[in-house]
Amino acid sequence: MKEYTRQIFTGERALFCARDISLFECTFEDGESPLKEGNNISAEACAFRWKYPLWYCNNVQVKNSTLFDTARAGIWYTHGITMTNCIIEAPKTFRRSTGITLTDVSIPNAQETLWGCEDVEMTRVNARGDYLAMNGKRFRLKDCTILSNYCFDGAEDIEIENCKLLAKDAFWNSKNVTVKNSYISGEYLGWNAQNLTLENCTIESLQGLCYIKGLKLVNCRLVNTNLAFEYSDVEAEIDGSVDSVKNPSSGYIVADGYGEIIMEPDKVDVTKTRIEVRGAGEEKTA
Repeated sequence: MKEYTRQIFTGERALFCARDISLFECTFEDGESPLKEGNNISAEACAFRWKYPLWYCNNVQVKNSTLFDTARAGIWYTHGITMTNCIIEAPKTFRRSTGITLTDVSIPNAQETLWGCEDVEMTRVNARGDYLAMNGKRFRLKDCTILSNYCFDGAEDIEIENCKLLAKDAFWNSKNVTVKNSYISGEYLGWNAQNLTLENCTIESLQGLCYIKGLKLVNCRLVNTNLAFEYSDVEAEIDGSVDSVKNPSSGYIVADGYGEIIMEPDKVDVTKTRIEVRGAGEEKTA
């Protein structure tokens, strides 16, 4: 393996098509696509300061490094990349890439990041920026903080555990999403999703959880959540009360109480949904 230590690289494609290289405390200054088409690259304590540093690469390890805000669209069409203890300041990082592992990574400018990516593992990642992970597939998140309106739009096969999501319109048009032991706050949560499961979560949402096929809530708390479940097929066991429920399509809802139940026979078949007060032994009527 060829080693580069404390070197400064400039100019377009500075290490184009590099194979089996190790970089330590190196800096990539002005010059697009410095490591394009690279294979078997290890980078530690490096600084990437210009656009498109890791396009069309395979088998990349990055540790204790920084992609500055000028390293825009930094990692596209790359397969097999692990980043540990890194800062990614640049937006639009990761596009149509696979086999991504991010551990202890900060992404403070995560707009349009992780689009069309597959097989992604994220642990202790903090990301802020809208439209995170659009159309992603097979994501696993644990102990992450996500501040991203419209995140996971169109995503499939997503597992999230012990995370915090501050996100308007999260999980729109998604399929097969499971969220456990997490906090979610954001308007219009989950619209048009299929097979959305929430377990042991605290949820705050205006008009959330609507237009969903296959919605399951297990021991969840709905805080400051109203006009929930409109036109959804729902199975919900709620810890505590719900501010308001409106026109679910089918299924059942069990809670400790309801501020308001709106069931309009001209909008839905009210016989298809059972709404119960826990321990009351009878259905709550509109």
